Amino acid sequence: MTHQHHWRRLAIAGHEGDESTARAALTDTDPVARQFALGSLHRMDALTQTDLLEAFADDSPAVRHRAALLAAEWPEVSLLPLLHDSDSTVVEAAAWAAGEQEEVDDAVLELLCALGTSADDPMVRESAVAALGAIGDERGLPTILAGCVDKPAVRRRAVLALAPFEGAEVDAALAAALVDRDWQVRQAAEDLLPHMSPALDDQPEDS
Repeated sequence: MTHQHHWRRLAIAGHEGDESTARAALTDTDPVARQFALGSLHRMDALTQTDLLEAFADDSPAVRHRAALLAAEWPEVSLLPLLHDSDSTVVEAAAWAAGEQEEVDDAVLELLCALGTSADDPMVRESAVAALGAIGDERGLPTILAGCVDKPAVRRRAVLALAPFEGAEVDAALAAALVDRDWQVRQAAEDLLPHMSPALDDQPEDS
């Protein structure tokens, strides 16, 4: 059987509720098949917390990445192991999932704060900052404010992540974003402005 045929069977299993076929592929030697197995079990509501946690420890970064995305719908599952992952794509996905979970424990929150300022990969910083905005915990605000002076892609996410917060520092960061050299950062600030402090309503428009 070719890989493509096997993958097709696994995808169909998810639509047809064939749990035995999907579950058997969780230990397949092919990492793509293991990814399909996770997705198919999720589709038929047969994925268990044990399945997810075992996938967190999979040898393949692609499988761990898939598990991180699925964990977004499992708020009771801590993403801490994947936020410590050696592969930045896995960490990025885990940070996104933490933002989707919205309620996270202190260890996850603290690591997101650290990643948002110190991760080498700007995509990880961007994802961490966005997650902190979705979580809305005041302890994440310093990291979001730091993101407002990071690379343009991070700044755009950080500006939007200001939404749950208020105060002089937030107003100052938003005011700076309104005149940022990157037009997408300015646009993000303009989109957010109606939901923020009225003190910023008189900011001059970009010419």
